[in-house]
Amino acid sequence: SSLASYVVTKNHVIVNLLEDVASRLVEWTLPQGDEPWAMRELPNVVAGGKGSISVSSLSDPALANDPLANAYTINYADFLTPDAYYLAEAGGNERTRLKSLPARFDAAGMRSEQSFVASKDGTRIPYFVVYPKGVNTSDAKAGKALPTMLYGYGGFRQPQRPFYSGSWGSAWLELGGVVVVANTRGGGEYGPNWHQAAQKANRFKAHDDFIAIAEDLIKRGITTPQQLGIYGGSQGGLLVGAVATQRPELFGAVVSAVPLLDMRRYHRLLAGNSWMGEYGDPDKPEEWAFISQYSPYHNIRPAAQQAYPRWLITTSTRDDRVHPGHARKMVARLKAQGHPVLYYENIEGGHGGAADLAQRADLSALQFAYFWAQLGGR
Repeated sequence: SSLASYVVTKNHVIVNLLEDVASRLVEWTLPQGDEPWAMRELPNVVAGGKGSISVSSLSDPALANDPLANAYTINYADFLTPDAYYLAEAGGNERTRLKSLPARFDAAGMRSEQSFVASKDGTRIPYFVVYPKGVNTSDAKAGKALPTMLYGYGGFRQPQRPFYSGSWGSAWLELGGVVVVANTRGGGEYGPNWHQAAQKANRFKAHDDFIAIAEDLIKRGITTPQQLGIYGGSQGGLLVGAVATQRPELFGAVVSAVPLLDMRRYHRLLAGNSWMGEYGDPDKPEEWAFISQYSPYHNIRPAAQQAYPRWLITTSTRDDRVHPGHARKMVARLKAQGHPVLYYENIEGGHGGAADLAQRADLSALQFAYFWAQLGGR
């Protein structure tokens, strides 16, 4: 577990913990006199749900006679539940639902579960699987494999917690696809140590974790290599680029969005110099020695030696964080080596790849149309 956040009310401290990548609330009560602090578990916002919670206080607890001095708010979401906003009172269990976002897809009959797999070095790696309607574990055991999108990030201490996505639900889950979210090292799922475990010379551990999840999905019969697509953006674009060059036989599709791919020059492009604490300095021979082992641009082999799934690489001309040169050079290298590749560069949008919701919808539609075409089923 790790500390996600906390709020202070007049008589309580509400601690928001991230435990095995799901939120859990604990309440500590201010002692009276010589009494010790009292701790109690708070009930889940959604019974049995593994979701993401954020908490906020409503007032300054030091203000006298403030009726909201012990009140706080909770925001809850998971893969199948849109964000909902609740009013809570410290010292009790009652929550009043104030408002929520509308459902963007029909989640009836869908379900999500959390699984764990041993990575190459034995570390226990969590991941979430979200199944479409009418699919259960026995279906996988019976060989009813499905098109599956495996998403990952794995860097900068950013935990990949459960979240609600209308586009993933409507363009993938409702049409019969499986969603998987990886919680590799490099993120913040278990605090600073989880992040530091995949920095610099140990960056390969995030790749090993992602590969272990892919292998487990195939072993469990949830999907097959021909039906498994991987997706990541920015650092996640580097993650999927690295594993796709290392183990291309595991995947039928690769979407690398606004990615880092040329790790020899990343530190000379835009904001890249500020990321050397994460990846290392490629100008130092001893650090380029380990960076070069996974830099996607430098590990593409000719088509006569190695086949790759047809990639989709997307970027933005206006990206001011990860230079579009990463994507452009990778596409040129793949083509030069005889590999099929698809490329989309939006002239607007910055690092998000889209300047407004209409462009975001177009980009999502493009990515999912590609996944369906590559992985079958549509």
